[in-house]
Amino acid sequence: MPPTLASLVHHSALKLTVRAGEDRLDVPVRWAHVSELADPVPYMEGGELLLITALKLDAEDPEAMRRYVRRLAGAGVVGLGFAVGVNYDEVPAALVDAAAQEGLPLLEVPRRTPFLAISKAVSAAIAADQYRAVTAGFAAQRELTRQALTAGPEGLLAALAQQVDGWAALYDASGAVVATAPEWAGRRAARLTAEVERLRERPAPASSVVGGPGGPDADDRVELHSLGTGRRPRAALAVGTAAAPGTAERYAVHSAIALLTLITERSRSLHAAEQRIGAAVLRMLLAGEPDHARAVAGDLYGELLDAPFRMIVAEAAPGAAARAHADGPAPARGAAAKSAEATGAPLDALAEALEAAAARSGEAVLVVPEGERLVVLAPDGGAAVTACADFAAALEAGRPAGGAREAGDDGELVVGLSAPAGPIAAASAYKQAEQALSVARRRGRVCVEHEQLAAGSVLPLLADDAVRAFADGLLRALYEHDATGRGDLVASLRAWLSRHGQWDAAAADLGVHRHTLRYRMRRVEEILGRSLDDPDVRMELWLALKATSSDQGPGAHTRP
Repeated sequence: MPPTLASLVHHSALKLTVRAGEDRLDVPVRWAHVSELADPVPYMEGGELLLITALKLDAEDPEAMRRYVRRLAGAGVVGLGFAVGVNYDEVPAALVDAAAQEGLPLLEVPRRTPFLAISKAVSAAIAADQYRAVTAGFAAQRELTRQALTAGPEGLLAALAQQVDGWAALYDASGAVVATAPEWAGRRAARLTAEVERLRERPAPASSVVGGPGGPDADDRVELHSLGTGRRPRAALAVGTAAAPGTAERYAVHSAIALLTLITERSRSLHAAEQRIGAAVLRMLLAGEPDHARAVAGDLYGELLDAPFRMIVAEAAPGAAARAHADGPAPARGAAAKSAEATGAPLDALAEALEAAAARSGEAVLVVPEGERLVVLAPDGGAAVTACADFAAALEAGRPAGGAREAGDDGELVVGLSAPAGPIAAASAYKQAEQALSVARRRGRVCVEHEQLAAGSVLPLLADDAVRAFADGLLRALYEHDATGRGDLVASLRAWLSRHGQWDAAAADLGVHRHTLRYRMRRVEEILGRSLDDPDVRMELWLALKATSSDQGPGAHTRP
């Protein structure tokens, strides 16, 4: 404990007598200061015991003493020591009354007690308190280190909570609660998720204090600290206490931060090694060697290869990271989207989201970064696949009014998911994921599943510039013919193809005689130089008509 006025009064060598403020002697004393100035307030910091002889004061003037004492109390002075036998034989009544009125402790200092003795006593007590705090801090550091080595992060959190007489919680890179101590602190820690996300947007190391009236938990003062040595925090620590931590508690918190950072960085190195093993497993699967892949996977990824999995292929659009750094944080776009922009690396943010979801559910997931591409094997129907869909939905929802991007635009991320597959069909699943990725890029979507392609229509795939250019070139001569007013070959061709070459039905749709329609189809063959008896020609013409608009010429149509 730091020195207090009470401890100084009970100091046998000082012989101090309390003349006012008896009920406020338990206030800590930060320093003892001597000043004979009429107004020493500009030189006070608060927490001092001011020692005076009233050399320049009219200590018998009640009004002057009231003003003097009031200013001292307002400046945070915790006590006033008055030396008797120097300028006054006893403490003037005016000063005693003023001190009693303001509630400022007033101590009578006998002539035989020099002010230096009081300063030494305060200094010695402060030094002893600091020594005790440092000793306790080292003891706490040893205990925290022992728990970290023997019981991991959970044991470290338990020891930290005991040291600070409060609670502690560890969050992962996604802001999810990993562990708490004691267990009852789980609900309190979960309420701080938004604060942890805001902390993660700041470069590490970073810290903040939350709680108090109107905060997430009015009963706690909570400190949040980011963990990690890189620019992006790898985790976060929350420490909840009833009041601001003292020196010993502060040592414990700083030791916990250092130890958890070491654990986090060590986990990062292990994670990199796991990724290298995962890359080897993936290469073997794609090479058609599932048995070798299973042998290499071992206990690390073996469970993943025993059940149907999904292949996920994701790519960052060119310049996405640079735009995130240049533009800064965008408006609120959901946790996943904000994470991608805050880090400036959408693929990293996606990988963190999938790995965190898999870790919370206890499932294996294989994540392999490949430059501007990310390949993931995740259990079908598992938490990682769900997290991928949620991540993509958050990015989709955060786009400006108007919905999807135009095809070909640069978005921050595109993702393709394969159908469920097993180790033998891994190469096919990879191809499916690539096909879905390509469709997502053309359609301006964040994420497309391969099953959606089979369940939908091929017509949306015609919204491609290459397809439109082909359609324009194939049908241009017919549009130019119709533009001269010499017939309606395009509409006739569309009707005839839609009726599968049935002359009477197509002629009825057009309101012309079937002989007229036969003449028009011969003109189509002559102009195009192609035979309508060829099924490939009919298919190409039908797709070209679908890729254009019947009431617009080539090059003038709009996108569906």
